Amino acid sequence: MLLNYALENKPSKIDGKGAFALQKIAARKKIGNLGGEVISLREARRRAKLTKRVAMVEFGDGRALDASVNPNELRYVNHSCKPNSYMRVCHSCVEFYALRNIKKGEELTCNYGPTHHDGKLKCRCGAPGCIGYL
Repeated sequence: MLLNYALENKPSKIDGKGAFALQKIAARKKIGNLGGEVISLREARRRAKLTKRVAMVEFGDGRALDASVNPNELRYVNHSCKPNSYMRVCHSCVEFYALRNIKKGEELTCNYGPTHHDGKLKCRCGAPGCIGYL
């Protein structure tokens, strides 16, 4: 649950809670690793069906990270079609990096890419050029 920068979770204008920077984060810097429990892909999909807010990242090797168990502040990074960070999956870790300079107090966002919603969940990011659905 390593974080390289101080973050806080608080209400988001995008959806539910968000992760907000408590200090400036320079472009291309690693923000930290997403906390969670590594589980089988089968178990991940079973859990996803039982919850409204899914915090799951698949590794592509039959395993996934469930960020709703033993989470850290990065669990609340919301989706945006114009994000300020990106996610990298590497050796059973999910790492977040800044795409650009992030200001103190700014909400961290990430483009989730394909999700289990299959384009049926309305996107709420409000970014210019928003694709509309996840």
